[in-house]
Order: sequence, then C-alpha cells, then structure tokens
Amino acid sequence: MNGSKDVAALVGRILVAIRCHFVLGLLLGALALPPAFAATAAAEPRPAEATLTVVNRDIAVFRSELLGNPPAVRAERAGERIGRLDDVELSNAVKALPSVLGDLHGFAILVGDRQLFTLLEADLDPEDNLTLAQAAEHARAQLEDALRVKREQRSWPVLLNGLTYTAAATALLIAALWLLARIRRGVTGWLERRRAALAAGGGRVHWEEYLVGLSIRLLQLAWWALVLSLLYGWLAYVLAHFPLTQPLGNRLAHFVTSLLEWLGGGIIASLPGVATVVVVLFVTQAIAELVGQFFQRVQTGQTEVPFVHPETASATRRIATFIVWTLGFVVAYPFIPGSSSDAFKGLSVLLGVMISLGSSGLVTQMMSGLVVIYSRALHKGDFVAVQGIEGVVTELGSLATKIVTMRNEEVTIPNSVLVGNAIHNYSKLAGTQGSLVSTKATIGYDAPWRQVQALLVLAAERTPGLRQEPKPFVYQRALNDFYVEYELFAHIDRPLERVATLSTLHANIQDAFNEQGVQIMSPHFVVQPARAVVVPREQWYAAPASGQDSPRG
Repeated sequence: MNGSKDVAALVGRILVAIRCHFVLGLLLGALALPPAFAATAAAEPRPAEATLTVVNRDIAVFRSELLGNPPAVRAERAGERIGRLDDVELSNAVKALPSVLGDLHGFAILVGDRQLFTLLEADLDPEDNLTLAQAAEHARAQLEDALRVKREQRSWPVLLNGLTYTAAATALLIAALWLLARIRRGVTGWLERRRAALAAGGGRVHWEEYLVGLSIRLLQLAWWALVLSLLYGWLAYVLAHFPLTQPLGNRLAHFVTSLLEWLGGGIIASLPGVATVVVVLFVTQAIAELVGQFFQRVQTGQTEVPFVHPETASATRRIATFIVWTLGFVVAYPFIPGSSSDAFKGLSVLLGVMISLGSSGLVTQMMSGLVVIYSRALHKGDFVAVQGIEGVVTELGSLATKIVTMRNEEVTIPNSVLVGNAIHNYSKLAGTQGSLVSTKATIGYDAPWRQVQALLVLAAERTPGLRQEPKPFVYQRALNDFYVEYELFAHIDRPLERVATLSTLHANIQDAFNEQGVQIMSPHFVVQPARAVVVPREQWYAAPASGQDSPRG
C-alpha cells in the first residue's frame, strides 16, 4: 500500500512539473514573439470604399479587395467595362449570378454574357441589414436603369421632348421675371415718391420716412429671393426632363421639399411655445399698464400711498415696470423657439458678459440717480447751485441732470457728482412765493437805520422782476467797527434772470439813496471825532421812513 502511495505521489509531482514548464514556455514564447504577432487585437485598417457611378446614378459600393485590387481600382475597371458597351450590348438583359473565386463567394453582375463586376460578402454595409443576394439584386436594378438611360439619351425623341419642356419652362421664367421687374419698379417708384414727399415736409422728423426706406430695402431683398427661387426651380425642372441629368434634378427638388418640410415642421412644433410667449407678454403688458396707471395717480396726487411721495412716483413706476417686464421675460424665455439651442445659450452668455463688463459705470450712475430722486433733493424747475453752477433744473434723468444757467448754458451733471456734492436748492422752501434774492449794503452810523431800511425796501419795490408780495424786508446783519451791515431780501419771479434783476436793484438803491442825500459809504476814522457820530433823534424818522417802522424780527 505504501509503495502504491509513493508511486502516485511521484506521478503527481511529475505532472505538476510538466504543467509549470508548459506555462513557462508559453510565457517565454509570447515574450519572444515580434510585436506584429503579439498584438493580436490590432486589426489591419480596411481600405477606403469606392462607389461605382454610371450616368449620375450610384450602382454599387466596393468595400473590400478582390484579387489584390483595392475598391477604387475595382470601381474604375467596372466603369471602363460599362463604358465599352456598344448599342447592341446596352439592350441585353442585366443578370446577377452567384460566383465563386477560390474561397470568396459573391454575385457576378453581367450584361448578356459579359461580366462587368463582382459583389462580395465583404462589400456589404453592416448597417443596411441586407443579404448578399438582396444587395446584388439592387445593384442589378440600378445598372439596368442606368443602361436604359444611356440608350434613351441617344434617342432623338427623348432629347426633343426634354428640349420642348426646357423651352416652355424658359419662356415662363422670362415672363415671370419680366412681370416681377415691372411690379418692383412700380412699387419702388411709389415708395420713393412717398419718401421724397415726407422728406420735403421739413419740420419734425417723420418716422414714416424711415419706415418707407426700410420697406424699399425689404422689397429689394424679396425681389432677389423670388428671382433666385425661380431660377432654382427652373434648373431643377430642366434637369429632371433629361434622362442623363434626372438624378441631379431630383436631388435639387428633394432638397427644396426637405427644406420646406423641415421649416414647416419646425413652425408647427414651435406654435405652442409662440402662443405661450404671446399670452405671457400680453399678461405682462396688462400688469405693466395697471402699475403705470397706479403710480400716475400717485404722481398727480389723486391717490395717497404711505412711503411713496408724488415726487418719487415716476421713478418708482419705472422700477416697478422694469421688474414686471423682467419677470415676464423670465417666464416666457423657456418657451421661445430655439432657446434651448447651443447658439442661443452662447449668445445669452456673450450678452451677459458684455453687460457685466460694460455696465459698472452705468449702474453707478443709475443708483446715484435713484438716490437723488428718492432723497427729493431737487425737482424739475428748481433753482439750484451745485459746485458753483447755478441754474434751473430742466431734466432729472436716470444717468444725469441737466441745468440751464443764467448765461443760457445747458450744463449736464452726472448723478454721481450730485450725490458726492452739496446741493443748494433755492426753490424747495419757497413754495408759491418764489426764490429769494438778497444784496448787502454797509452804511455809516450817522445815517438813521430806519431811513436806510426804508430806502432799501423802496429800491426793491421799484425793481421789475421782484415780487411785492411777500413784501421785501431788511435785516441788520452786523454792527461793525465803522458801519452797519444791512441785507435786503426779496422774492424773485424768474430765477434765471437773477443777475439782471440784481443789477437793476443795485441801480435803484443808488437812486433812492441819492434822492434823500444819504451817502453810501463805510467810513473809517483816523482820529476819534470830538463829538459822538450819532443820528439825532429828530432824524430817526427822516423821509421816507414813518413813525411806525421798527426793526424786523
């Protein structure tokens, strides 16, 4: 028993050793093989396919070599054989018969008894799901049709028939082009006369003139589109009536029908989205109109709303309208035809980047404009002063404010400048009384103050452009070392005429003081006078002052 066990163990060890040596030999053999044999997964590239074409018709496609000839050579030689067929052979029957060339199985295509080419199993397209017999039958039918066309192309009745159709189509083309040209000249002439009449009207700009010019351009584009369409249709029709060029004509016609089907299908598919966009925009327009009407009533004072002042109602209306339209476009955007295409997305990203890069200064000005509007620092028609510029506000825009100065100059001030500087508004607190204007005069202590005040008021009453109600008044601003400083205040009707009105007022002040013998001067004493320089009591009410006059305030 022990001996048999030893023999079995010895045999097992021998088998294991043989197996290991066999595996090691395989590995060494694989490492010793050349790379061309080791890389079994690398398949040789297939030769380029070639199509056999006869009289503009595709007969067969060769995708493999035959007896060392690549597909291009096979197609070229088959075309030469077909080209050598005479008129008698062209009338022979076309046949597809099984053929065996060594290990290769295929179908031979013959005309009569002459073999023209062979179709192999390797020539089939895997995506067509055709058997070799079906592919051979298709090639036979295509060749039969091509040979028929070659026979008919040499037939005079067929050529005359094609020429007849060509002549008729050419006559219709010429008549259509002539009629279109006359219509174009007539309509264009009428539009040109209409545009000339609008341009000769002068005065304001007529938007109809630009609309007429645009119509002329669109008419020219439409005319050229019709001309090219007629020429394209004529060419397709003529080519389709000659056997040799019939495939080309069919391709041109197929292209047009395919394009029209694609456009029609796209239009029909986009109708629900377009309808949704129209409804959304219609609702958005209705909401925007309601918002505009509401803030219009607030602006005119017909409706009062907390935190919304009539002065800021216009700006609030624009902001609310912008928000409404933005939400409307956001809702309508996914339903716009083509909005999901890469081109539309790329254009949206490009516009977004351009707006982001170029709108920093614009946003700053707009935000500054909102600060100016909602702070109610100034309004249209106010007389203001900003950085030494004095004038009347004529336009308060989102980006800048326009002021007309007293020199009749229009100054445009960016809103950021208004926010960053002090604004002196001379009209805001004036109400219906008009803006205040003032001038100063220094008179010595020897002149009665009541007389001085009365003279200053008299000069203001004589000055055109200054209101009599409220009545001008005078303040004694300071009791200086040598004189008293008086300041006359009056309300002015037209702030832009401030300089001219002040000039007239100064002239009237001089006249009034000269009439009463009051000297306008600010005396400086070198030596103290022997007696006090005072106004005697009996002169306190010198003309034109009255006994009831008293200092204001």
